[in-house]
Amino acid sequence: MSITRNILALSLGAAVIAGAAFADSHAANPAVKARQSHMQLYSFNLGILGTMAKGETEYDAEAASAAATNLATLAQLNQSAYWPQGTDNASMEGTRALPAIWNDFPDILTKSKAMVDAAVALEASAGDGLEALQAGIGPVGGACGGCHKPYRQSNN
Repeated sequence: MSITRNILALSLGAAVIAGAAFADSHAANPAVKARQSHMQLYSFNLGILGTMAKGETEYDAEAASAAATNLATLAQLNQSAYWPQGTDNASMEGTRALPAIWNDFPDILTKSKAMVDAAVALEASAGDGLEALQAGIGPVGGACGGCHKPYRQSNN
């Protein structure tokens, strides 16, 4: 019985060590994790605003203003460290960023400015009523799609 326990304990220990080594070797790049987290925060706040704009939840001026402020703040954060060379979907797993992002930096800057401008405009109007929210959310969605369409691998 003692030999069986020792073998079982050694096997379990080896499995834990091997699992940890495997997980560590396949851990996502911290920059990729950061940019994906940033995008999740965009998505979360857009979800709050989008359900109000579509009438799926009741319009709440305070919640709309808070979510729009979050979007504007996120859009204005310096994201340059999120995008190191070699973190595209052709170079690594776990990202949908296309290599084209690194080939047309001036276009990325233009698209980033469009997102900032749309998010700041939405921040200014989101608390002014449902119609103002509905008018302001379209340009934000357009700015998101303006970058995602050419520079992010689709889910299909």
